[in-house]
Amino acid sequence: MSFADRITRTPIPFDAEAGTEALAPFGDLPPETRQVLAGAAGCSPYLRSLMAREAEWLIAALSGPAEAALPALHDTLRPMPVSELKSGLRLAKGRVALLAGLADLAGVWSLEEVTGALTDFADLSVDLAMKAVLARELERGKFPGQSLDDLPQAAGMVALAMGKMGAHELNYSSDIDLIMLFDESRYEPADFPEARAGFIRATRRMTALLSEITGEGYVWRTDLRLRPDPSVTPVCLAMEAAERYYESVGRTWERAAHIKARPAGGDIAAGEAYLARLRPFIWRRHLDFAAIQDAHDMRLRIKEHKGLHEARMLEGRNLKLGAGGIREIEFFTQTRQIIAGGRDPELRLRGTVPALARLAEAGWIPAELAERFTAHYRALREIEHRVQMVADARTHCLPTNPEEFDRLARMCGESDTAAFRAAIAERLADVRQTAESFFAPGPAGAAAAADTEEEPEIIGRWRLYPALRSQRALQIFERLKPDLLARLNAAPKPEEAIAAFDGFLAGLPAGVQLFSMFEANPHLRALIVDIASTAPALASYLSRNSGVLDAVIGGTFFERWPGKAALTLELDRLLAESGDYEEQLDVTRRWFKEWHFRVGVHLLRGISDAGEAGQQYADLAEAVLAALLPAVTDDFARKHGAPPGRGGIAVGMGSLGAGWLNTRSDLDLIMIYDAGEEEASDGARPLPVATYYARLTKAVLTALTAPTAEGRLYEVDMRLRPSGKQGPVATSLSAFESYQKTEAWTWEHLALTRARAVAGAVPLREDVEAVRLAVLAQPRDGAKVLEDVRDMRRRLAEAKGRQGPLDVKRGPGGLQDIDLVAQAGALLTGSHARRTAQQLAAAARRGWLSREEADRLTAAHRLARAVLGVGRLLVDGPLSPETLGQGAREVLARETGLADLDTLLAELEARRDAAAAIIDALLDRPVALAETGA
Repeated sequence: MSFADRITRTPIPFDAEAGTEALAPFGDLPPETRQVLAGAAGCSPYLRSLMAREAEWLIAALSGPAEAALPALHDTLRPMPVSELKSGLRLAKGRVALLAGLADLAGVWSLEEVTGALTDFADLSVDLAMKAVLARELERGKFPGQSLDDLPQAAGMVALAMGKMGAHELNYSSDIDLIMLFDESRYEPADFPEARAGFIRATRRMTALLSEITGEGYVWRTDLRLRPDPSVTPVCLAMEAAERYYESVGRTWERAAHIKARPAGGDIAAGEAYLARLRPFIWRRHLDFAAIQDAHDMRLRIKEHKGLHEARMLEGRNLKLGAGGIREIEFFTQTRQIIAGGRDPELRLRGTVPALARLAEAGWIPAELAERFTAHYRALREIEHRVQMVADARTHCLPTNPEEFDRLARMCGESDTAAFRAAIAERLADVRQTAESFFAPGPAGAAAAADTEEEPEIIGRWRLYPALRSQRALQIFERLKPDLLARLNAAPKPEEAIAAFDGFLAGLPAGVQLFSMFEANPHLRALIVDIASTAPALASYLSRNSGVLDAVIGGTFFERWPGKAALTLELDRLLAESGDYEEQLDVTRRWFKEWHFRVGVHLLRGISDAGEAGQQYADLAEAVLAALLPAVTDDFARKHGAPPGRGGIAVGMGSLGAGWLNTRSDLDLIMIYDAGEEEASDGARPLPVATYYARLTKAVLTALTAPTAEGRLYEVDMRLRPSGKQGPVATSLSAFESYQKTEAWTWEHLALTRARAVAGAVPLREDVEAVRLAVLAQPRDGAKVLEDVRDMRRRLAEAKGRQGPLDVKRGPGGLQDIDLVAQAGALLTGSHARRTAQQLAAAARRGWLSREEADRLTAAHRLARAVLGVGRLLVDGPLSPETLGQGAREVLARETGLADLDTLLAELEARRDAAAAIIDALLDRPVALAETGA
């Protein structure tokens, strides 16, 4: 499609006579194209001069497809001799500026196509200039170990495009911001000083080639000041030195600047690898709301430095740096990216418009705001281009007189200057208001609690806590404190809520990031007050793991539980994206803590009940095991070879096997393997089969229990394995089968009723289940089973007695007692069931106990389990009526469906007594089973 066919708007000549005169060489072009040329020439002296100089080239360019002219121009530059490059680049720059200007004014190219064309030429000119000066140095042997064969990779030198060039957003008359680097790993240590000196010389000659003004103009004004500490560092740095700087003293504005960083010339692969290594500096692992204040401070410093205080008039208004200008939109976008880009890699986009769209898709900003800011950004950028087109001036300011405003309006195709001005003012005002509300929303909360004459002692000591030791943290917290105190004072028992919040605050190791998050997200303040006033244990956990609050901001925190399969897939993906084994362990812990916290908050707020929460905790544990077992095995196999035979599996016992855990549950596991006929592994350091699987099991235990920088996952108990502590930590399938069928004690068969393979190869898991079912189907002596159960019951009672009326686990009629008799019922009847209610129901169907007895035991178990599940979430130690706060009492009442704590205590005792009586009778009752049912 030709240029004329794509015209969507036409500039109106400001100087009609000049526009008409400029058309003389273009008589054969279509009328629509001539109209655009007349408008451009009548508005821009610079474009008019280029049209006169480049008439022949322009006619050829406009006669063909609009998108073909610049690639052809690039092709003429690539083979150009070094001696001609200085002139050739300047000539080409004028042609690029001319065609881009006309395509912009005529609407032939979108904003992205205009800025993309300018940026593509900048990339090419930087690459050609760099290699031209390097070629001379390489010919002279100034780079040890390098020759002209290394010129395609620029001997390890790379130009990192920053700012608008990095984002493919160059202005019509932009400078180009570059950071010049070289890959020091290409050079021997002894050769490093000589190589560095050569790259410094090459950088200076390259920038002179691009920036020097000759009779033919210049190519690009080049700015190298975005490099680390530019006042004291050379113009070209070793990559390793730059990395050390950013890792040690890099600032937020440098992180934001690197969002747009892109290798644009030289050794592109080395530049990409450098940016990959810098990724942890740019993109923080946790949500970084402190970046909001950093960006706001930067905005204020720019305005102060440039003298850009609030302006009510449009005359002379800076479209880039002024209030409501382009930089406000860029700051807004980049700050949102910095906040969340560490968690969401899809936010790591260089372009402003694509980033706004992605932020909206991810739920970080409203879609309407993204659309509005995109329209403002494009409109202001296009006006900025026209301001610069007038005289190829590096300016971002609107005209200062009516005549020049008329010229600008005509360049935009507007004949009504007043309406044009009004539209600009409206856009600037909207951007300013939105940006201010984001960066400087004012003090959080009202002046609630400010009328107290003197702070209570507990509040006064907050300033002494580690989280408030920095001045910045203290400033943010002082802005938050009125709102926090208002919310705490609105709790049912304010003193209890403040005391619990005090415990949370005292446990925080640092405060800037968390307080910044609270300041930007009022609903988080409501959540922490809710937790502090109801669940001190969860508040204490939160103070040690405040990073889990990132998940609350993510948008899906309060959605429905995704299920075990989805959790496993998500963790599998995260582990696959991790760099090494240690990172996989840390990633798993961070992921686990967020989901674990989510289950607790859902239970606390009544989104799920104790039964659902127990299932979710179990789902989470199984997802961890299912995803982590292959990762541990792969790491182990690197040293000792692949697992012999069919590999190993993890079998969940106890509560994990039954599929119900609480917030502080350990994992009861046994590890089973099947090596088949193999005797040893085949790796670099082979091991005998038994040793291999024993060490692999210990590696799995370490992965689960070892405290890393991100904490630990679970405590693990393996005492339910064959032969208990005396047995090997990993058991072969054949040994497991033989032991269970010929040697196992009754208590081990009771435990087997709950066994369930939870991780590892499916065929081996199926074989282990077949063994379990075969063992449970064996005929057994009912009287001997009951005798052993009575003995176990006695030992449990002697081991540790009941600790208060809310200890629902221990003692006659408690959870342990009911679980034990349910397992006995499953063993006596050969039931496949694993959960207590189903085991009791199976025993009732076979007549070992009545349906009424099963229902009463199940009801007692359900009530006790709800108290246990909620209680473990509410407090760290034993659940005691004397120490329970009002909020915790209300949660217990809601979860159990009883009016208050006294009613709950009475109901617990009544059900416990009834359950104990039933169990006493059952264990003394002869076993007589019906023949039907299973």
